[in-house]
Amino acid sequence: MTTTTRPPAAVGAPAPERGGTAARTLRTALAPVVWGTTYLVTTELLPPDHPLFAAAARALPAGLLALALSRTLPRGSWWWRAAVLGVLNIGAFFPLLFVAAERLPGGVAATLGATQPILVAVLAVAVLGERWSRWRLAWGGVGVLGVGLVVLGPDAVLDPVGLAAGLAGAAVMAFGVTLTKRWGRPEGVGPMAFAGWQLTAGGLALAPLALLEGVPAQVDAGALAGYLWLGLAGGLVGYTLWFAGIRALPVTATALLGLLSPLTAAALGALVLGETLSPLQLAGFALALLALVAGQLAPRRAAISGAAPSAPAGSPATAPPAR
Repeated sequence: MTTTTRPPAAVGAPAPERGGTAARTLRTALAPVVWGTTYLVTTELLPPDHPLFAAAARALPAGLLALALSRTLPRGSWWWRAAVLGVLNIGAFFPLLFVAAERLPGGVAATLGATQPILVAVLAVAVLGERWSRWRLAWGGVGVLGVGLVVLGPDAVLDPVGLAAGLAGAAVMAFGVTLTKRWGRPEGVGPMAFAGWQLTAGGLALAPLALLEGVPAQVDAGALAGYLWLGLAGGLVGYTLWFAGIRALPVTATALLGLLSPLTAAALGALVLGETLSPLQLAGFALALLALVAGQLAPRRAAISGAAPSAPAGSPATAPPAR
């Protein structure tokens, strides 16, 4: 009897993705849940008036730690690709997010951020060549409505600069997510190493801004714990799970999971800070949850219409995107 043995895995190659789509979706959803703790940690633990320092402290140490653990550096064109993705997903996104948060009520900023799935649905057509998904586009709109009901208050002030920063932040992150899906990641590179490349690039872009802003005069034990949480959980673990999910799941469905971030922040405000949610806010909460769950599914007709058409017999196959 002849037996065959599998060749040994290459050193440094990532472990195969475990579980089905539901398991991968749940793992990816942990990232925006963790990111939803950022507001609570920032307001309750970190020194005030140093958002860029907090952003750099969240990104750069986590990126360097990921590089040390994975011992994998970019090669060839991935040096500039990692830099571009790091600036889009982290280095440019964080400052825009903080400008929006400083000039707008938190609810307005969160609602603008919730438009990201709609932008991703549009970019998926332009950048990835996908067909329109009316299903996910519609549920993206429902998600924005739900988040708006949860976090918008009657006294919301619409500052023009804050609005521009909030929309630009959502657009930058949406483009970064879509481009991450377009380029994928190199063979033999795991999600932690991939996250480390981008966190390091984004952190290096943020470092000069953080130095201009200044270092907090005092960092107590609570602030140190907050920085560690944002860096390890929100940076290293969160982005590792997020980039693994972008590779394995439909890009618009992954973006819809981002709705969990403002919902988590609202839930923590109620549970930890004693904030109350009105019946209208609870209805918006349920609506946003319905949108992100429905966005993970697709009607059979939509799935068929969104599939790439088969090449006619004898025609050359479409080449995969460059990696």
